[in-house]
Amino acid sequence: MFLKSGMQSKLPRVGTTIFTKMSKLAEEHQAINLAQGFPEFDCAPELQVLVDKYVRSGKNQYAPMAGVMALREAISQKIFTSSSHEYHPESEITITSGATEALFVAISTVVQRGDEVIVFEPAYDSYVPAIELNGGIPVFVTLDPQYETIDWNVVASKISPQTRAILVNTPHNPTGNVWKASDLQHLAALAEENGLFVISDEVYEHIVFDGRQHISASSIPGLAERTFACGSFGKTFHTTGWKLGYCLAPAKLTAEFRKIHQYVVFSVVTPIQFAVAEHLAEPEHYLKLSEFYERKRNLFFDAINDIGFITRPSEGSFFQNVSYANLSPENDRTLSERLTIETGVASIPVSAFYDNITDFKTLRFCFAKNDDTLLRAAEALHKVVW
Repeated sequence: MFLKSGMQSKLPRVGTTIFTKMSKLAEEHQAINLAQGFPEFDCAPELQVLVDKYVRSGKNQYAPMAGVMALREAISQKIFTSSSHEYHPESEITITSGATEALFVAISTVVQRGDEVIVFEPAYDSYVPAIELNGGIPVFVTLDPQYETIDWNVVASKISPQTRAILVNTPHNPTGNVWKASDLQHLAALAEENGLFVISDEVYEHIVFDGRQHISASSIPGLAERTFACGSFGKTFHTTGWKLGYCLAPAKLTAEFRKIHQYVVFSVVTPIQFAVAEHLAEPEHYLKLSEFYERKRNLFFDAINDIGFITRPSEGSFFQNVSYANLSPENDRTLSERLTIETGVASIPVSAFYDNITDFKTLRFCFAKNDDTLLRAAEALHKVVW
């Protein structure tokens, strides 16, 4: 077989993700893994029973390309209840293989070669590769990993005639920041003025703290009609391994989205769609999630608060950032590896979320873990030699 030599990589700067590297290092050294963002605990027993029910009832063949109608209807009702915006289940909701696929397809739908996409960094690691694979150019708005406000004049200065879309994430991974209504209003004004699409990563929508409310892009007048809102049941129901997500968008955008979606995965695992649809009928299954994680955030934050980190409590998501700038001159990658090997606690160096590997001397810890795991990790962190 003849192969042409010199194959050119489509992602020359991309290697193994930091999440894989740190989880592997944690496993090698039997460290507590607060690095990768997955819950340590299982999903609700009643949800497991529902999956078993639909597997045994024969719901095991291809689902419709756009998703099981019962699930799309349940999502439509949930969104209408929370944001008063109505998405038609037939033409405006698509079930995807996790939010990562939803984001990839949404980016692929709107980005043409040479288009620019505004990206707020620190940014989740799937955003930029998806933009670049479609010939797009990421344009970064760089924020401190513990930012509290966005300078929207800076955002406006990044927009050019080539700008096609803005990619946003709230509640935010890795900072834990939750956007305010004023942020969404600024976003809406800029998008409308410049004719931009918005791709909104809202996977932590049900994990917000201290009385805050998640404000979906779908709830803002002038924004919903140009937005792909991407969500995930993996974060909501502690089922990251199921890879079940969705994308909400107006009918014209959804029609183009589905043209690509059908050739990426075609459809998503059938019995789980039916199970989640039935589980959504009881809103308490997701409305209590903020309270559940706020208690874990408080437990972990209080347990590490006297170490000397510079930090503030996470506003949302299940991540807590800590700055160690006053404790050590080490770069964050070196320190995260040292803590994993010497102390037995794995974290993520936040520089991995920046295009230029900017080091703010900040680590990200995942607190979606059992209480005893969080307390053991905090005890170990108290023993760090700075």
